[in-house]
Amino acid sequence: MGGGKKKGKGKRKKKPPPEHLLSHKYIKEWVFGDSLDAAAAADDFEPTLPGRSCLTDRVVFEFHCHSKCSDGFLSPYAVVEKAHRNGVKVLSLTDHDTMAGIPEAMEAARKFGMLIVPGVEISSICFPGAENEEPVHILAYYGSCGPSAHEELNELLTHIRDGRFIRAKKMLLKLNNLKIPLKWEQVFKVAGEGVAPGRLHVAKAMVQAGYVESLKQAFSKYLYDGGPAYAMGNEPSAAAAVQLICKTGGVAALAHPWALKNPAAVIRSLKSAGLHAMEVYRADGKVVGFGEFADSHDLIKLGGSDFHGRGGNDESELGSVDLPLISICKFLKLARPIWCDTARSILQRFSEEPSSANLEKITMFGKPVNLRKCASIKRGKDIIDLCLSSWLTIEERQAVQFEEIRRKLSDVGVSLT
Repeated sequence: MGGGKKKGKGKRKKKPPPEHLLSHKYIKEWVFGDSLDAAAAADDFEPTLPGRSCLTDRVVFEFHCHSKCSDGFLSPYAVVEKAHRNGVKVLSLTDHDTMAGIPEAMEAARKFGMLIVPGVEISSICFPGAENEEPVHILAYYGSCGPSAHEELNELLTHIRDGRFIRAKKMLLKLNNLKIPLKWEQVFKVAGEGVAPGRLHVAKAMVQAGYVESLKQAFSKYLYDGGPAYAMGNEPSAAAAVQLICKTGGVAALAHPWALKNPAAVIRSLKSAGLHAMEVYRADGKVVGFGEFADSHDLIKLGGSDFHGRGGNDESELGSVDLPLISICKFLKLARPIWCDTARSILQRFSEEPSSANLEKITMFGKPVNLRKCASIKRGKDIIDLCLSSWLTIEERQAVQFEEIRRKLSDVGVSLT
């Protein structure tokens, strides 16, 4: 009888591999940063940010979503609020060809105890003018300080947005030739004031006017890449977009490669331009064969919901893509030094010409909380410290390069009025 199984004992939980534990620790230390240090120092610790109290929870990242600032249905605030309800801790708002929603998203993130990775999805063309030309979307991820040389990036994004108006009018002309007399006023009303119209706005206007039954039908019948009503705008070459992202302190990732006609050629071309990562993981859990592409080109494997807020069963929810810890860890280990160097570059330029006007430029994605509260701050060194405390971890901001900038501004007065 001694050989029988003992009752009442369940199976032991399988221990995660050591690399998973190390990855989780690395991610958690970056996300919760100073809160972890403070928690270790005091038993009666109360987290600085709401929502950061449960440090053992899975840390959910959302790397791809949109707001009303491009073709989404929700405001940046509402996107962040919904992501918070879904358990997301780190969110990158990646509107098409604009970063206009980032300040509002950052304000909301402070309220909900989340982190925002400023992002943008850049419309581009791979192999422009060639027989195998095709549209490609490149995701750019920046640190909390935003991009360096922001003017150069903004110039490109503005050029693309201007082209969206031209492109939408070309689409309407093609639709009219197909006996669908959609009016410009209808598209403009759907897009909203100040928003460059995209295909989704045209599709929504088609639905509202009764020309199609659904957004899906508008795309599958008329607006798909190369479709009868598809048109191009002012998109740059995909290689140029990747190179500019790298130049301005961002991490460049290829969006939804499964939508490409010739993904292998596109990936090879963009890797040589400096591409860092590509989307592989989706909400349905399928790697859909693109993991091998990423591995063979030494690209970090990412993914996101591509949430727009349109509702319905065909849209993935915010935070629904279960990214492996190792992928997130690899992304952060690549991105953090890039973002630190970008912060140094931005602050170095400020130290050369400290003024309230330049301070506005370096805090364009949202002023540090303490900076808004402390109108009495007069020294440039104090401003540097407040910026760094919002942008970087304690370890990162103790770097020698930042100490040199502090010394340079130690006796320099700056008016915040």
